[in-house]
Amino acid sequence: MDSNSVSPMPELAPIAEFDKSPPSPPNEEVPMDDLPPPPATISQAEGKKMKVQRTRSYESDDHERGACEWCEYALVITLATILLIGVSALTIFWVLVYREGYAWADDIPEKQFNLHPTLMVAGFITFSGFSVLLYRICRCFRRIYVKLLHAIFHALAFPCIVIGFLAVLDFHNKKGINNFYSLHSWIGFVAMGLFGLQYAVGFFSFLLLLICNKGTAGFRASLVPVHAAFGILTFVLGVAACLTGLTEKALFTLGAERYSGLPDEGVIINAIGVAMVAILAVVMHILSRDKSETYATLPTEGIVINAIGMSVVAVAVVVLYTVRGTGGYRLRKVAQHPS
Repeated sequence: MDSNSVSPMPELAPIAEFDKSPPSPPNEEVPMDDLPPPPATISQAEGKKMKVQRTRSYESDDHERGACEWCEYALVITLATILLIGVSALTIFWVLVYREGYAWADDIPEKQFNLHPTLMVAGFITFSGFSVLLYRICRCFRRIYVKLLHAIFHALAFPCIVIGFLAVLDFHNKKGINNFYSLHSWIGFVAMGLFGLQYAVGFFSFLLLLICNKGTAGFRASLVPVHAAFGILTFVLGVAACLTGLTEKALFTLGAERYSGLPDEGVIINAIGVAMVAILAVVMHILSRDKSETYATLPTEGIVINAIGMSVVAVAVVVLYTVRGTGGYRLRKVAQHPS
């Protein structure tokens, strides 16, 4: 063979010759420890929860609503907005046209009283109604923004209720009228107490959210159904107090005989009352049609807290009745036999 020629390549050995490992028995099972872990599966509920945590906004059920449902929902929200604003505007119109406007003076206590219905309607119905509906209207907003708007509307309602209460209390003292003797005053007293309690609990929860969000998440979540239930109860009691107050004012001012003739002022007062009933119906419809399960069920702790709260309200009513009975008796005795 020529030395310059290239030798041919040797034939490759079969691949099997390079595999020196013994074959596995056909029936031998591979240990489970050697298998890779199965892929993690996420349930639909967990995926929804993770989505909410990422976006930190209240879920919207846009994908569940059709065009007709959206039109109905928009119509109801528009109607609620018109009624909430309109009832305050109608109350102001009634006071300015038929009750001679507003004042805070000792020589005109009647004009001072006019602040009471206007501010109570604004606080208990208009601002509180918008505050309740925010969690149904602003579903696509970030949670922190919805909470801020909720707190702003409550902050607007708080001074209205306080000033309205002071106005009627001072009016009664100037006129020598007993306080807390009627059903209207009792319902209003309970509604104011629940509103103050709700405001304190909401402010405390929001303060915890700002200070320590993750550490207090469980505690704040347990407060949500209780806070929501008492919020709706406060709104209903506020509407009831305004309705009974309107009837009481119409009977005291117009008299039963004139009121039965349905004068113009009586028509305006009745229209305000009908608007309040319509607001209550529309708001309850919006709250009941919400498909989220946030407020659907109350835990056992929530039921116990609700029972404690109602017991406190019952005790407050009994104490109020006792104090009013003894105090009213002394005032009547002094009026009948002045020293």
